[in-house]
Amino acid sequence: MVVQQHRRRDGAFAVAAALLGVVAASGCSGGGAVAEDWRVVGSVDQVRNAADALAVAGSSKARTSMEMATGGTRVTIRGEGAYDFERRMGRLVVVLPKDPAGADEHRPVTELLTSGALYMKNRGAGVPADKWVRVDTTTLEDGNLVTGGATDPLAAAELLRGARDVTYLGDEELAGTKVRHYRGTADIAYAARIAEPHARASLAAAAKGFAEDTVPFDAYLDEAGRLRKVRHEFSFASQGRTAAVTSTTLLYDFGTPVAVRLPEERDIYAGKIRA
Repeated sequence: MVVQQHRRRDGAFAVAAALLGVVAASGCSGGGAVAEDWRVVGSVDQVRNAADALAVAGSSKARTSMEMATGGTRVTIRGEGAYDFERRMGRLVVVLPKDPAGADEHRPVTELLTSGALYMKNRGAGVPADKWVRVDTTTLEDGNLVTGGATDPLAAAELLRGARDVTYLGDEELAGTKVRHYRGTADIAYAARIAEPHARASLAAAAKGFAEDTVPFDAYLDEAGRLRKVRHEFSFASQGRTAAVTSTTLLYDFGTPVAVRLPEERDIYAGKIRA
């Protein structure tokens, strides 16, 4: 499980303003040209509205990948599960990397994602196998964007509300679905200010923890504006080194029923967790 100490770089945080102005197109002769202009001119709005489109979609299956690189070391953590965007709850099974000898070092960790909290089973570090660990994500210095080894899919979309300097890179095909590819940066603090209430506290914590105030991203939206894939590049300082974390989330099979049952209080471990 990823546990890192974050340090925000010196300097005041510059809050991004909403730069997009709606430009009226005139003299366009074809519907294709109008559609193309809309994709380009409306890029910021489309990306910022991705979380709203997911709420309309209701739910989906999800795959996650988190790659961490520091010095000459590179580690990848993968997850798979589903997310209910209406109830703002999800379930992922996260597979931790093998040890250098090739043997399995950890059992897969089951994670339950919900507003303001992360529940983990098979956490290790002295936690009984039948117990859950509950983490208040609003107290984490990264808002749980990287700590859990997987970025909460809804948090990943809410972070895009801080999108700026967005470029439309064209249409592509992703797993048989036509998508629009956008690239830009997300201002974490600005996203925290305008995100839905359930995401504000966690994003506000993240705004204080990362080495950079903005996060580069690539986002892929389908024709309904739903986020199909998003790739964020986080950066933070740890023990005098700058570490890079690339988090990728894939969403598919929209409308899939998602069953998430939070653990009872008696099933949550209250003892000391080893580092």
